[in-house]
Amino acid sequence: MADLKETPSQTAGPYVHIGLATEAAGFSAFAPYGANIAGPDAAGEQIRVEGVILDGEGAPMTDALLEIWQADAQGRYSDTQDDTGNNTGFTGFGRAVPDFETGQFAFDTIKPGATDGAPCLHLWLVARGINLGLHTRMYFDDEPDANATDPVLNALDPARRPTLIATRNGNAYRFDIRVQGDNETVFFDV
Repeated sequence: MADLKETPSQTAGPYVHIGLATEAAGFSAFAPYGANIAGPDAAGEQIRVEGVILDGEGAPMTDALLEIWQADAQGRYSDTQDDTGNNTGFTGFGRAVPDFETGQFAFDTIKPGATDGAPCLHLWLVARGINLGLHTRMYFDDEPDANATDPVLNALDPARRPTLIATRNGNAYRFDIRVQGDNETVFFDV
């Protein structure tokens, strides 16, 4: 058998929303992995996360896609084998896309419990010009004691830590993601 060459990587194309964020693309034929990660019956504090994804020039990236993965309020990740009913309505996974006009994204979920460190959300971002997805985390500003002992946050330059901490306002947290430039969000090589 002849050696095959590796296929070149490609950026997220114009069909990323059709394939991965069907609700935003106007399709209802596929099971949604939308912006509601925890239904109203999920145990825990219901929260909303809002923000904008900014490019290197500070312009909103309206064609981005954000995947969210998180633990439930007790610090357990969703397990399809768990039939105890402890996570009613909680999927632990969702996708959010920015508004095509304003660039604002939002998703609804529950505040996660601590797992191996401070409570956090795991985020994966794809958009034009990004060959591989970018991994980051979102921590909560109202968890200062847990954040102070988190091994991931403590491994970072203290000046960069604020790029991973969302700011609370009522039941909503603000978390802007800067792909490049001043105050670039910390991304992880995972």
